[in-house]
Amino acid sequence: MIPYFSIFLKMISRKAEDKLLELATYFKVVAVVGPRQTGKTTLVRSIFSHKPYVSLEDPDQREFALEDPRGFLAGLPNGAILDEVQRTPELFSYLQGVVDPNPQTGQFILTGSNNFLLQQSITQSLAGRVGYLQLLPFSLVELYSGQKEIPSENQLMIKGGYPPLYEPGIPPDLWFPNYLRTYIERDVRQVKNITDLIVFERFIRLLAGRVGQELNMAGLSNEVGVDNKTIQSWIGILESSFLIYLLRPHFQNFNKVIVKRPKIYFLDTGLVSFLLGISTEKQLDFHPLRGAIFENLVVSELIKERTNQAKEVNLFFWRDKTGHEIDVLMDNGSELFPIEIKSGKTINSDYFKNLKFWMRLSGQNRGLVLFTGIQTQSRTEGIDVENWKEFLFKK
Repeated sequence: MIPYFSIFLKMISRKAEDKLLELATYFKVVAVVGPRQTGKTTLVRSIFSHKPYVSLEDPDQREFALEDPRGFLAGLPNGAILDEVQRTPELFSYLQGVVDPNPQTGQFILTGSNNFLLQQSITQSLAGRVGYLQLLPFSLVELYSGQKEIPSENQLMIKGGYPPLYEPGIPPDLWFPNYLRTYIERDVRQVKNITDLIVFERFIRLLAGRVGQELNMAGLSNEVGVDNKTIQSWIGILESSFLIYLLRPHFQNFNKVIVKRPKIYFLDTGLVSFLLGISTEKQLDFHPLRGAIFENLVVSELIKERTNQAKEVNLFFWRDKTGHEIDVLMDNGSELFPIEIKSGKTINSDYFKNLKFWMRLSGQNRGLVLFTGIQTQSRTEGIDVENWKEFLFKK
């Protein structure tokens, strides 16, 4: 049975719909991956409603698929939707034998909430036969397209974009604790048998306190009380299950010594706010990480814009050892487009310092400041200033 909130999801047009249909016309298998509770099942069942649906979270179905994979697939001669397919990695070898002789595209639609396990299985058995699509929490464009008024930055940062928060409308302070518990107890244990889940949860909360900062594994290791290799492993788990995104530094150094460590962002600011104990707008107004959380909000929206089109994320950052930094470098192939993200509403000269420095150094002649105010500017140096919402909605 489709959960009640799925009715609401069908009313909201997901930007990934067209790309999902396109992938199914070219590939025999399409994999839709993303965090739990982002509407993957609802999306694929609505688009491929003619296909049988099998949830491999169901113990009976999972046991059937694992113990008799040939018999399981024989019952699906025209393909199917296989939900949470990373639960049955042994099935992939048999799936290859089914799809290879059949020239038909779009035979099987797979969903998974753990990219590491899914990628591992696909690489071994189905490489070259699968088209990928990431489905992340709702983007602002999906939620508020066509609406005149968009909630305040604080409201957006606290609530985030997970569908159950919108329908049936579970309050964030009730939903996120259960989401985190389910994630740790189910998804994490699929990848690695972590014995002390309390320590792992503490690690996630400490990571939320470093949002928008460089990843310092040694510092985390000291605070959490585990070795560097464990921290590296845990970062990989969070990244492969779509809770965090590591924004890499751009490889061009422009004859300067640059930092090489990635910056940490979460793919949903509602989760960040919960992990930091922020539940009200007043708390957020005076929180020392408000600017970093806002930066996270904008970066995550830019990421969603790319993933909804099944494109590689073309975002980087740049920082040299003397402290000059560009929040986001958008690599468009022909140019690197620098973006500075500011949570303030009033334009001041500090907004432009790093952009001007980077533009002189790189020889680029365009830059952009995104802020929360309403005044727009096109400055003579080639720098534009725009409201961040307007920028997102016009793209």
